[in-house]
Amino acid sequence: MDFFEWNTNVFRMINDLGKQYDYLNPSAIFIAEYMVFFLALAVMLIWFTRNQQSRMMVVCGMITFVIAEMLGKMAGRLHSNNQPFAELDNVHKLIEKAVDNSFPSDHTILFFSFCVSFWLFKRGWWLLWIMLAFLVGISRIWVGVHFPADVLAGAILSAISGLMVYLVIPKISLVHTILAGYERYEQMVLSPLTKSKEKKSKDF
Repeated sequence: MDFFEWNTNVFRMINDLGKQYDYLNPSAIFIAEYMVFFLALAVMLIWFTRNQQSRMMVVCGMITFVIAEMLGKMAGRLHSNNQPFAELDNVHKLIEKAVDNSFPSDHTILFFSFCVSFWLFKRGWWLLWIMLAFLVGISRIWVGVHFPADVLAGAILSAISGLMVYLVIPKISLVHTILAGYERYEQMVLSPLTKSKEKKSKDF
């Protein structure tokens, strides 16, 4: 079995599940399309815990995404394929998507970049983030907009980038200096608001 045949067969196996278990399609669509908003909200909440390690984790996630996305663009120049619904017949397509190069999956790169970073910093039950990233990748196949190879390539690029960033970025003193400067600026901005709230509470 060659690579193209494997890629197509695995795609059919996952995509056809939407025909057999159509009651799961709304969940697959939600994960594929809207879970990105949940990730954005989670990143903001983690950032505003104002915990130094958590903020370094978010910074590493962002840097990982930039690096993995750049590597993804390079990979896309070496190999390209359109979405499955544009290349194959009888694809169970559940969401609208423009036809372009779908290799590698940008959604997978985004989720794995942050989720791998979250796990590397926190470990333990944070492995659930990796599971969420896998769900997003599978959902993109389920709804018919990516081949398994698109998802696999995005996951590998993000995992490698995430590990490199985790091992290097936290050791760079300039990154700590920039974070400390931001925190001083944040404190300067929030301090008047805190004092105002304290004054109002005393007045009551």
